[in-house]
Amino acid sequence: MHIDDYLHRIGLTQRPRADLAGLTAIHRAHMQSIAYENLDVQLGCAVTIERAPILEKVVDRKRGGWCYEMNGTLNWALEELGFRVTRATGAVMREMMGDAATGNHLVLRVELEEGTYLADVGFGDGPLEPINLVEGEFISNGFVYHLSRADGDWWRLRNHPAGAAPSFDFNLERADETKFAARCASLQSTADSLFVLNLICFRHRPNGFYALLGRVLKDVRPYVASARTLESADELVTVLADKFGLDVPEAASLWPKICARHEAIQAARQAR
Repeated sequence: MHIDDYLHRIGLTQRPRADLAGLTAIHRAHMQSIAYENLDVQLGCAVTIERAPILEKVVDRKRGGWCYEMNGTLNWALEELGFRVTRATGAVMREMMGDAATGNHLVLRVELEEGTYLADVGFGDGPLEPINLVEGEFISNGFVYHLSRADGDWWRLRNHPAGAAPSFDFNLERADETKFAARCASLQSTADSLFVLNLICFRHRPNGFYALLGRVLKDVRPYVASARTLESADELVTVLADKFGLDVPEAASLWPKICARHEAIQAARQAR
């Protein structure tokens, strides 16, 4: 990859050193500059775990992506900068789904002189900084998270109370890339996949983040959040550009699907 193009994409003017300060700077800048988003899945465009198409999308076309793309991009950038990085297996909601969740998330193990850290810019509303692998509660960007041992070789990251997914587990061993490829394919093609059913976008900023879940735009800050419902396809395109840095005018074509999904969710809630 052209590392200087990536650094320009995330707003850094110098190459960070391969230490904790450098990793933290890159991690924060990436999450505040590049949106987590599943627009390609919603639009029916194939998503891959391969390097070339991901970098062309995220760096050259200034799009975002989901975990395989976000952490994939960060992985290759860190390698170029001299970090020791291992692609490791994550499992979002393994606490509820069991091992069926294995591989639905990519995380990065980074070995530093200061210790072993988890780098993860692909969990949407997860920690803004890399995670020190020490059990207990910690605060990132004003939000409270909790890290603990799960079972066997698994760790568990419990999300903050305002988070979308409540937790994810991760195993620090080197991942099986064939399993990642298979999960990447199934998550964008299975009819009941969360990513097929729903438009999902996140973008961090100092002291909070924006979240777009279907028609609902949330402005989330520590201990307070506001929400409003989008009213038109034009407003959707404007919000994607203004709040998430995404110039995707073709997203307007998703509006009927987004409205239908919103109505189905509302009806299900009223039926409870």
